[in-house]
Amino acid sequence: MKKKLLLSMLALVASASAWAIVDNQVYEPVNDIKVVNKWIFDRVHAGEAYTSNVICNQRARTAVMDEGIIYVSRSEEKLVVIGTDSLQQSVIHRFKVEDGSQLEDLPLTLDGAPYARFLGVASIGVDNFHHIWVAPMTSTAQNEVPVYMVNTETGELTLVVEMDKAGDIQRTDYLDVIGDLTGEQAECNIMTFAGSSADPGFPTGYRMHLEQGGFEWEGGFDGDTKMDFVEFYPETATGFSLAPVVKMVLNTEDEERMYSGDLFYVDCFGRDPVLYDVTGTLIDTFEEASDDVKQTDKGANGVAEFTLEGRNFLAYPKAQYDKNGNGCQIYVCELGEGLSLGGLTKYWQLPADSVGKMSDSGLRVHCINTAKSVDDQGNEVITLFTFKAYNGMGIYEIGKNVGGGGETPLKGDVNRDGKVNVTDVTTLINMILGVVPKDEEVADISGDGKINVTDVTSLINIILGVS
Repeated sequence: MKKKLLLSMLALVASASAWAIVDNQVYEPVNDIKVVNKWIFDRVHAGEAYTSNVICNQRARTAVMDEGIIYVSRSEEKLVVIGTDSLQQSVIHRFKVEDGSQLEDLPLTLDGAPYARFLGVASIGVDNFHHIWVAPMTSTAQNEVPVYMVNTETGELTLVVEMDKAGDIQRTDYLDVIGDLTGEQAECNIMTFAGSSADPGFPTGYRMHLEQGGFEWEGGFDGDTKMDFVEFYPETATGFSLAPVVKMVLNTEDEERMYSGDLFYVDCFGRDPVLYDVTGTLIDTFEEASDDVKQTDKGANGVAEFTLEGRNFLAYPKAQYDKNGNGCQIYVCELGEGLSLGGLTKYWQLPADSVGKMSDSGLRVHCINTAKSVDDQGNEVITLFTFKAYNGMGIYEIGKNVGGGGETPLKGDVNRDGKVNVTDVTTLINMILGVVPKDEEVADISGDGKINVTDVTSLINIILGVS
């Protein structure tokens, strides 16, 4: 009877916030830096709440986090009938970073009509000035890659630039943008790489540049819009293989060159991430890296660099969904001396278990991005967003004081994230059901020396302000 009551309460909690679930994993601090899971929405932990959601779809390929909101782009979703035409409109689904709750959708329009291009929002991202952008997958029949800015109030798209393939017309999948798409506050650079449906792929990169205050886009490779790379790792490679992902790096050493994107990572199928400069020179690789930081399986593509308390970090996929027991996790590592890849030190695997092991039909991309803030004690905090199409997403906080940081836990903070909310109810119920180990210090909320349904009631009363 008690178990049925608990399950009923859990269902009630889930209906209020289906994403109020944490991964219930223990992550040991490294170099006085900690990580906690705020919430996770995936196959493994959220189950049917995730698999029945509209973002659990192979057309929902990429996502990005910005200013407290997560944007998940899904191509060809909403059926719109105009006269005799039936259109499959692209939609952006939005979620709150704070607790994962779902916000109002953004059906996308272009020139007043539903935006219904095939794989029209294969790539979504944000520039450094909070402009959300999308771009479609383009084929060998398309000479240009259109990049659109999204009005996040109306869903209206505005064409920013059509990236010229300069006669070398290859497939493109995923883009990166650095700077200001409008050119008002900073220069802007956009990059993408030619992809392929099979190895060895193509050596071709496409890049365009807009000067601050300028109006005309130009080629970003010393005036050219495309360049064939000749240096690869491993040396036997001759192209960038399947669904390559590029991530340009902020130049924090030279404020005037902050958004130049002169250095960038490329990650593609079958390889660890590598670092290039804008001349095509191979700057750094995983060749000297220890085995524990190398990707267990190199089928997933994605990378993000960030700084925290003077330390430099790299996050990238550990593996694809279906190899050697892996489930779409990422590694968080500290870069070595001189920002070297060879000196990477692994901190954590997130999540420690998995978000899922379901084939995403070979999309390859694993989206990772971060935001920095400062807590009440003046410590930097990184909010890290991880998204693997068709398997799940989650939010982690990284910092010296995340998870509360004090010696005495906050009453009701069952998951020890420094806050008391519905995620604690879920964790407490899982403790009572034996899904996760009991933590008597924080779970005996009623103070009767037992951990049972009475504590759930006490916790809900704390959240509601009843007691």
